[in-house]
Amino acid sequence: MKKLKNLSEGDFLKLFFGFFSAAFVVAAVCMPDRSAMFSGLWQILSQPGKITTNYFALGGYAATFLNMGLVGLCCLGLYLLCGATPNNVSTLAFILTLGFSSWGIHILNIWPTVLGVVVYCLVKKEKFSANVNAMLFSTGIAPLISDLLVRYPHAEVVGFNLPGFVVTLLVGFCIGFLLPAGLTHSPKVHKGFDLYSAAVPVCLFAFFLNATLYKTLGIDLPAAPSAETLQVASRLTVNLFCCILFGLCILGALAMGCKPRQYLQLLTAPEHVASISSQLGTEVFLMNVGVFGLFILAYYNLIGASFNGVTLGIIFCMLATCNSGSHPGNVWPIMLGYVLASFLAGGLSRLAGGNFAMVVNAQAIAVGLCFANGLSPITSKYGWFWGMAAAMMHYFLVTSVPNLHGGYCLYNGGFTAAVICVILVPELERFCKTKAERKALKTK
Repeated sequence: MKKLKNLSEGDFLKLFFGFFSAAFVVAAVCMPDRSAMFSGLWQILSQPGKITTNYFALGGYAATFLNMGLVGLCCLGLYLLCGATPNNVSTLAFILTLGFSSWGIHILNIWPTVLGVVVYCLVKKEKFSANVNAMLFSTGIAPLISDLLVRYPHAEVVGFNLPGFVVTLLVGFCIGFLLPAGLTHSPKVHKGFDLYSAAVPVCLFAFFLNATLYKTLGIDLPAAPSAETLQVASRLTVNLFCCILFGLCILGALAMGCKPRQYLQLLTAPEHVASISSQLGTEVFLMNVGVFGLFILAYYNLIGASFNGVTLGIIFCMLATCNSGSHPGNVWPIMLGYVLASFLAGGLSRLAGGNFAMVVNAQAIAVGLCFANGLSPITSKYGWFWGMAAAMMHYFLVTSVPNLHGGYCLYNGGFTAAVICVILVPELERFCKTKAERKALKTK
């Protein structure tokens, strides 16, 4: 373990990516339906993947875990082949892509946009190593790629065909080619308060393409999967896998010498820690993976979420910010805000005579909370109350955004977080003092 601690940040993260990928492959082999693993994977590859597509129902448990493991290995391969040095942003990109691989991304629909980023590098003569994160973030529009491949412009699946393949390559190349510029500009929109920064350009592309390929041409938007498919779930499978994986991370961190006071330093940091692995050490990062992962898992158990493929995925999508400053200390106000917003919305709906369905454990709300987690820098800078307020605003907006992109953007909640930042952060800067400013005034 001493050798692990002495590894550079980049080498350690590569090893960590490999460990996570291997864990899903091993889990796939251990699933009871492993005999149908490859046929189930083909089902996942050959069907549409609009959010929220439950891969447990589409291909089975073993096929879902296998797809997640293979996507993880593909992502790791990109870092290795391109000679990239992973950092905190790479951690976010990798785990986020891995999480979506149980409900929207698979080993086939990631490549058109990835190749688009490759074309960008060739045209602009930029190093591939500097754009691997962009390659991974480009997969946020993978459900559209799947639809173009197997059913566009039809409402029903027609299978792989040459026209669909051509349209897919054209759209994928355009998205990948334009994305790096959008990623550079995105932090200026939310001023760094949305950790899911890539959501801004990806979602805007999805808005435009939904309008161009469907709305403007008068083509009916294909339906999302039936809500009944979300009922295919296994609390035992998800909890057992996550407890083992996150438990091993905690044990690994302890073996590397991580002490409680080091992790407490992260939880009580006066400022947002932008890169845990580089600022506090890889052992503290690994400890946060384990503790934060179990914290997220406990929340979804507490609210009674359905542990389908989507819920498995959002646990990891939420965990993706574990190296960018998110931890239980600045995320609990966001979780509390979502719970309070659910009760508030339910009460207001009854007063108005509405038909309220967005309870805190509804699938759409469970997914929304995952990406409200990206607002944790607001908690870190302005305190728990404003983190909770930002989460409540996110709750009320997040389910309306899919109407704009047609269910084709996986970064829906991340884009919603950016919108909340545009609304809330200027007001906080004008009217509120930061935690540091309040502390200084109190000391004075």
